[in-house]
Amino acid sequence: MSLYKKVRRFSTYPLDVKRMFAEAYFYLAWGRMLKLLPFSKVAPSFGEYMKETPYTSYTEHDFLLLRKVSKAVHAMSRVTWWESQCLVKAIAAMKMLERRGIPSTLYLGSGRDDKGQMVAHAWLRSGTYILTGKEGHERYAVVGIFGNGKQAETLATMRR
Repeated sequence: MSLYKKVRRFSTYPLDVKRMFAEAYFYLAWGRMLKLLPFSKVAPSFGEYMKETPYTSYTEHDFLLLRKVSKAVHAMSRVTWWESQCLVKAIAAMKMLERRGIPSTLYLGSGRDDKGQMVAHAWLRSGTYILTGKEGHERYAVVGIFGNGKQAETLATMRR
């Protein structure tokens, strides 16, 4: 599709969708910038370490908002000129939810690919909905959890 057609198609979207796309693009850039810094410096901005938000069900309105955020992040990640893979997408969606006061949990996992090489993956969950990184997340062992929001609970407390 030519640039002209893309711009023309984008201009037909409602204003709220355009704003969400612009916000997603901004937070994808923010997430990419954070990836350039040492992990120990940026990890506190992800939320509380080893704390997880509850698996609560949301209202239909909240669920639609989660889907809109997820779709905006995925759509805009395809048009960035920088790498916007799983961690960058998860950070962007997390920041968008944080802005709206919706709790989320960022998971960091590691595993091996088909060739036996060590690989990492990140995904973001809010309630029972996985916004980013859902594809194949079950294959990874969770090595880090960051709960973002007032409802974050310590894993040790939840497992009692």
